[in-house]
Amino acid sequence: VYLAVAGIGRLRICDNGSVELSNLNRQILYGDHDIDRLKVSAAKNQVNRLNPQVTVDCFSETMVRENVGDLIGDADIIVDCLDNFETRLILNEYAVAHGLPFVHAGIEGFAGQLTFIHSPATPCLRCITPEVPAKKLFSVVGTTPGVVGCLEANEVIKYLTGIGSNSRNTLLIWDGLKNELHRVEIAKDPECPVCGKKTDK
Repeated sequence: VYLAVAGIGRLRICDNGSVELSNLNRQILYGDHDIDRLKVSAAKNQVNRLNPQVTVDCFSETMVRENVGDLIGDADIIVDCLDNFETRLILNEYAVAHGLPFVHAGIEGFAGQLTFIHSPATPCLRCITPEVPAKKLFSVVGTTPGVVGCLEANEVIKYLTGIGSNSRNTLLIWDGLKNELHRVEIAKDPECPVCGKKTDK
């Protein structure tokens, strides 16, 4: 929503799902009338209502290593709006290999985290999360992705305009229960299998 109304000229959206009732508390691109529609189609319609000058490329596909390059295309920046670490790590590997900036965010309940990754200057996602967390069901309060999503959009806008500074080498942690935002310094792992010295050519 905020990238569209800011006038970002082209958005590429990848999601292989359909809109479900359980999405509506937190995924504000959709309404009750969109239930059972492909998410990418509903998202494109809403983005174009907000700003018809934005070009939206839609991909109703599952992102895997074999197609990640085609899905990203010629994008200038990657935005992580995912709910699983397996796909996040695929995006992370691609971003590192191609020197693309990658805005990572994750949420659970009233908490969220965010960082701006741009290899080789910053730690990558594998530096921060060496092991893939175990899959589990978790609750999401709709305000949390609202807050963290706005912070993500803000990172994109700053990067594309060259205004301000991005959250490099810093993990922002949002505590919605206390309304607090914490900054934790993070560093590259020299042994990281994705961006560490062993992978340098």
